[in-house]
Amino acid sequence: MEYQRSDRVGDLILEVIAELLRKDIRDPRVQTVTLTGVKVSKDLRNARVYFNLLGGQDSRTDALAGLMSATGFIRSKVGKQLNLRFVPALEFTYDETEDEAQRIDELLKQVKS
Repeated sequence: MEYQRSDRVGDLILEVIAELLRKDIRDPRVQTVTLTGVKVSKDLRNARVYFNLLGGQDSRTDALAGLMSATGFIRSKVGKQLNLRFVPALEFTYDETEDEAQRIDELLKQVKS
C-alpha cells in the first residue's frame, strides 16, 4: 500500500508537535492534551491537528485556547525541523471519537441489562 506524501508529512508533524508539547510549551492549559492525529491537505497548505484530553472534556475550551495561542510558535518549530517549502496552516480540533465510543459502550450496557 502506497502512502500519500501528505500522510507522511502529517505523521512527521504529529511527532514534532507532540515533542513540543512535552518539552517546550509550558502553558498549563495544554498539560493534559494528547494528540490523536493530523490530516494534511494534498497540497500541504493546511493541517488539521486532532487532540483529546486526558482528564475528559471538562477543559476543552481552555485547552483549545492554549493550543491556538501557541500556534505561531508550533508552526515556526515545525517549519525549522521539517524543512518544508510551505509550512501548513495549523487548525486544532477536538477529537470526539473517544467520547462517542464511551457513549456507544454505555448504550450497549443499557441494552444488555
